[in-house]
Amino acid sequence: MNERITIAVDAMGSDACPTAEVEGAILAAQEHDVRVLLCGPEERLRAELRAAGGNGLPIEVVHAPDVITMEDSAGKAMRAKRDSSIHVAARQVREGNAAGVISAGNTGACMAIVKTILGLVPGVKRPALAQVFPTLEGTWSVLVDVGANVDASPEMLAQFAAMGEIYSRVICHCAQPRVGILSIGEEDHKGNELTKLAAPMIRQLPVEFIGNVEGNDLYSGKADVIVCDGFTGNVALKVSEGLVATIKAMLRQSLEKTLQAKIGAVLARDAFEDFRKRVDYTEYGGAPLLGVKGVCLISHGKSNSNAIKNAIRVAAELSRGRINQRIEETLHESLKVTSPVSA
Repeated sequence: MNERITIAVDAMGSDACPTAEVEGAILAAQEHDVRVLLCGPEERLRAELRAAGGNGLPIEVVHAPDVITMEDSAGKAMRAKRDSSIHVAARQVREGNAAGVISAGNTGACMAIVKTILGLVPGVKRPALAQVFPTLEGTWSVLVDVGANVDASPEMLAQFAAMGEIYSRVICHCAQPRVGILSIGEEDHKGNELTKLAAPMIRQLPVEFIGNVEGNDLYSGKADVIVCDGFTGNVALKVSEGLVATIKAMLRQSLEKTLQAKIGAVLARDAFEDFRKRVDYTEYGGAPLLGVKGVCLISHGKSNSNAIKNAIRVAAELSRGRINQRIEETLHESLKVTSPVSA
């Protein structure tokens, strides 16, 4: 039987805080055998937890009087709000009270705070955000980086490939992830200086490198892991989110116009619900910040209880999968990193 994993939750991050975080923690504790530390104003969280029927579950409240808003800059959040819910949640990981931290709050502030408090896995130059995309093959592709590093070096892309490949194995259960570089053409001579210099470095890794892939391969299933700089990745992510929202709205409009006249109304609704679930970000919880010590997931600001529950689940799976140790070992072996492997 797996040891129960403890995950710290920034309970004041989402647009619907703390209700979404409290309800998500309850669902996670009930369904996934995890222990949850809810970090935020103690009295408010205890009242919310009591009202939601969470008493008796392995959920504890850790007092954090300050709250970081979406308007706070990363610098201000770091300096002026040292007892914020995300600060306190990250410190639970540093002090060994939790294996991971999740937050649906200010992304820039969260990344800066977690990186400062937890530090980086030895050998990692920069942490990177990973995002999963559904494919036509019924699998998941992982895009790294989707916004943590606007500019990236070839070495960083190689490290993103190593980290993304391990993430794909642990979370997507892909036995042999195929890794590609996001570029403007499949041929080796296409791309910019970054992609051309990164390719030979990725070939040194113990991964199945398939070379360049194009934007449509995020969904085709050709590659299981795709690497790029954070600027390109964030644009791809936001375009995808906008396209999914538009398609969902168009499908709903079309179904509403035709359902009453169609015998297959129930089948059409079932098909729409299947599509909605496949592209629903709440099913995978959030984007892991790969490369920091401990585990960190950054969830969407609009996260509901289902998203928080799944973020806690994924954080626990990453911890059980020893993702940081595996990243460090891979970098040590393939990129000649000399730091000793951590326990």
